Amino acid sequence: MKTIILCGGQGARIRQETVSKPKPLIEVGGMPILLHIMRRYAMYGHKDFVLALGYKDRSIKDYFLNYQFMANDFTVKLGDGSIDVHTGGPESDWTVTLADTGEAALKGARIARVAKYLGDDERFMVTYGDGVANVDVDALVRYHEASGKIGTFTGVHMPSRFGSVRTDGEGAVLNWTEKPVLDEYINGGFFVFERAFLEYLSDDEGCDLEREPLERLAADGELSMYPHEGSWHCLDTYRDMVYLNELWGSGQADWGSP
Repeated sequence: MKTIILCGGQGARIRQETVSKPKPLIEVGGMPILLHIMRRYAMYGHKDFVLALGYKDRSIKDYFLNYQFMANDFTVKLGDGSIDVHTGGPESDWTVTLADTGEAALKGARIARVAKYLGDDERFMVTYGDGVANVDVDALVRYHEASGKIGTFTGVHMPSRFGSVRTDGEGAVLNWTEKPVLDEYINGGFFVFERAFLEYLSDDEGCDLEREPLERLAADGELSMYPHEGSWHCLDTYRDMVYLNELWGSGQADWGSP
């Protein structure tokens, strides 16, 4: 089963970083967040990726074209220029398809435009190129299969950016919680779709995944939510980048292996 990762957005809310690189290449712990996401899937045996590229697509292509040299030791014979790469890292058996889906295309259109790389697979996964989580991918897939639906998304609890205070109505503070995790679920990505979902999409650049396609899927009774009670983090702003790097540096990053 292939995993599509949406890597085409411009990252306007973290422009100080994305002016020089696409958001999926922003580093957390010295490694692009994209690689953290891919390693999460690879932990569960899903190592066939399709990257739907857009903004600064060449940067991501260059990263993977040069990956074997950046991630491994190698020997160069200066006489003839031949190179012997000493592979053996965790990514040595991955397959990565890099597809330019257009700089202006929205997410639904990007999925439609890479559908040709799904081969004969009747099921595929999709996630965003800026969100990490300690999702149990095997449990997610089992949940989707049991639901009998065309699509499943992972529901996550979003942490509040502000503290929460509860009083007795007369000003006395009964409870103070700094940045509590909200009770409501939001869409955290980590989708599983049957191939039939492609019929809900269009390759027109204005087709946005979360608008008409998922709205129609839900209206048709074909969308389920996998409730994830663990961690989830989105790299959307500079503050998010700093926080994720702090988690990694303190050993509290539980979304993947170093």
